[in-house]
Amino acid sequence: MTAMIVGLTGGIGSGKSTIANLFGNLSVPIIDADIVAREVVAKGSPLLTKIVAHFGKAMLTPEGELNRPALRQRVFQSEEEKTWLNALLHPTIREAMFHQLRAIQAPYVLWVVPLLIENQLTPFCQRVLVVDVEPEIQFTRALARDNSQSETIKNIMNSQVDSDTRLRYADDVIENNKPLNENLDALTQQVTALHQQYLTLSQYYSKKEEK
Repeated sequence: MTAMIVGLTGGIGSGKSTIANLFGNLSVPIIDADIVAREVVAKGSPLLTKIVAHFGKAMLTPEGELNRPALRQRVFQSEEEKTWLNALLHPTIREAMFHQLRAIQAPYVLWVVPLLIENQLTPFCQRVLVVDVEPEIQFTRALARDNSQSETIKNIMNSQVDSDTRLRYADDVIENNKPLNENLDALTQQVTALHQQYLTLSQYYSKKEEK
């Protein structure tokens, strides 16, 4: 993998997509674990067939696609079911992401992974950027955004590492507690500054790789 890898992570509702989009505006290549996860369970895929065989046809929308809210509610009520699903999906998702990372031709790539720490992927990153937010704000945002029950959101939050743990892994931190309409300019400035920093660091990384 020749491009420097910046792992972007944060809890549900932290605003990872907002930050990733700001990097994207600067022409930074982005590999998003959530997007890859959607691709591997696309309509008609073998993995989707296995999910339906295990959980039933309630996991499908009328269009034959994965009913993500229904699956999320199901697996976050049962540790056993979540373990089964992770064992099915994670190897394929990881392989697809690494394939994409190896193909990047750029000074650095932003690797957006909600479970970067939980799935022990930080060793593959040269930098870890954490989007940090208060738990109460996380919950409110996720509830407003996702078509999920409040209990499901709480279970998801409980399944992720807490803020203190996440910050121990962080090389860089963006705090995102304010509403976006009040904070967009400040976030843009932080991302622009980090972008310049990463471009500089990527030169060092590239030289190190050549040795």
